[in-house]
Order: sequence, then C-alpha cells, then structure tokens
Amino acid sequence: MNGSINILDLVIHASWPVKLVLLILVIFSFTSWVIIFRKKAMLDAAARDADGFEERFWSGVDLAALFREVGNRAGEAGGLAAVFESGFREFVRQRQRGGGEDRRAVMEASERAMRVAGTREVEKLEHNLEYLANVGSISTYVGLFGTVWGIMIAFQGLGSLKQATIATVAPGISEALVATAMGLFAAIPAVWAYNRYSTRLERITVRYDTFQEEFSSVLHRQMQSEQPAPPERAKAPVR
Repeated sequence: MNGSINILDLVIHASWPVKLVLLILVIFSFTSWVIIFRKKAMLDAAARDADGFEERFWSGVDLAALFREVGNRAGEAGGLAAVFESGFREFVRQRQRGGGEDRRAVMEASERAMRVAGTREVEKLEHNLEYLANVGSISTYVGLFGTVWGIMIAFQGLGSLKQATIATVAPGISEALVATAMGLFAAIPAVWAYNRYSTRLERITVRYDTFQEEFSSVLHRQMQSEQPAPPERAKAPVR
C-alpha cells in the first residue's frame, strides 16, 4: 500500500550508529519490562503477606507462639513477619540477659532491631527501581542522539545530488525518527512504572513503620503488666 510505513525496512537500511542506538533502546525496553513484571509480583506479594500477618497478629495469638510459628519458616519470613521476628527475638534476648530491670534499654534494643529489619525489607522491594528511573530519564536522549545522527547522515548524502526533493530526503529522515520513537517506547513505561511502584513502596514503608510503633506499644504494655506491684506502705497503728 502506498504511504505505508515498514519499520523493519527502515531499521535495516539505517546507518550503523542508528542501529546501535536502536539495539541499546531495545535492551533498555526489554529489561525494563522484565523488572516491571517482577516488581509488580514482589509488591503484590508484600501487600498480601502484610495483610495476612497483621490479621494473625491482631487475632489475639500469643506472641511466643507466633514467634515460633514465624521461626519455623526456615528463613522464608519476610516483610512484617521479619520485622516482628527481629524485634521479639531481641526483646527476649535482652530480658534473658537480665536487662528486664531497665525497661528503656530493652525497648530501645527491640526497636533498633525492628528498624534494621524493616530497612532491609524495604531495600529488597526497592531494588532495581533506580534502573527504571534511569531508563525513563536517558532513553529519550539516546533516541534523540540516534535521530540527530541519522539526519546528519541523510543531509550529508544530499551533498552529492544535484537536485534534492522530498522523495530523496524523506527516507533518511524517517530512518532517523525511528530512534526517537523507540526512545519514547522505552522511556514512557519505565517512567510510569517508577512513579507507580515508588508510591506503592512508600505506602508499604509507612505500613512497616506503623507496625513497629504498634508492636513497641504492645511490648511496653507487656513489660508493665509483668512488673511486680510496689509494696504497700505500712499503716500506722490505730491508737
């Protein structure tokens, strides 16, 4: 059909620098989509695990029993379960070492362990998000470089022609503009996924922080309930 665009034919007849640019952009796009699908699966799993663990935690189960249940997963515990396990393990360790008399030291050690565990879990979830940001930022410029280079080659070829028409210029410019289109194709999904997943990750991070505060309150109340009641003051004899 007249006027139809054959992208494959344009790529085949493009100059080698433009082909190299297109290859780089194809790699960027492919790896971005792999990360996008994997990151979606990770964030969905993290949200589901958080829902399930919070439902279990607030069901009134004994903390020691829940700790043993989480520990029996043989290192598979993640998300809120990992935060809980780290905090409760440090809480028990400090009390076994005789730190139960200093409640502040016990709580600080437990909260510190939970913060470290929470940070590790967030780092796992945000892994490769930076790559999506980089692809979204530089892909358009890489495509623009290919376009500029292709246009330079096209106009350079016109120097050997005595008469230049649109028919002679159009193929070279079309080949060059394919690089810009490919740059947009790689950049737009990467930018959208980065913004989307960054928002979801921020919500999960807030959820982890909130759980740490709530769990600290639970441990604090537990320590207070286990403190022996102060001795009553002796009453003066009635005369």
